[in-house]
Amino acid sequence: MPIYAYRCGSCGHAKDVLQKLSDAPLSTCPACGAETFQKQITAAGFQLKGSGWYVTDFKGGSGGSSAAATAASAGAAAPAAAEAASSGGSSDSASASSGGTPCGGSCACH
Repeated sequence: MPIYAYRCGSCGHAKDVLQKLSDAPLSTCPACGAETFQKQITAAGFQLKGSGWYVTDFKGGSGGSSAAATAASAGAAAPAAAEAASSGGSSDSASASSGGTPCGGSCACH
C-alpha cells in the first residue's frame, strides 16, 4: 500500500497516511477538524538505476547465462551469417578484424 502525504491548509498540520489505492482521500484535518486536509505531491521513494530488470533476475538457478544474453547473442549471429552469405563468402580485412560486424563490435548492441 502506498504512503500519501497530507497537509492541512488551515493549521499547517502534516501527516503521512498509509492507504489503499481504492480508499477515498482524506479531507478532515485530525488536528483542527477543518475540511482543508489535502493530499500533497511528493517525490518517488525509489530510483531505477543500472542496466534494467530481467525475468531471470533474483531467481535461483545454475548461475549460467541469462535468457536475455542468450537471445542477444543468437540475434547478433544471424545478421553476421546473412552478411557473409550475401558477400559470397569473401570478407574484407575491416570486417574480419572487427569480428564480422560493421561497427567493430564495440557498441552496446554486441
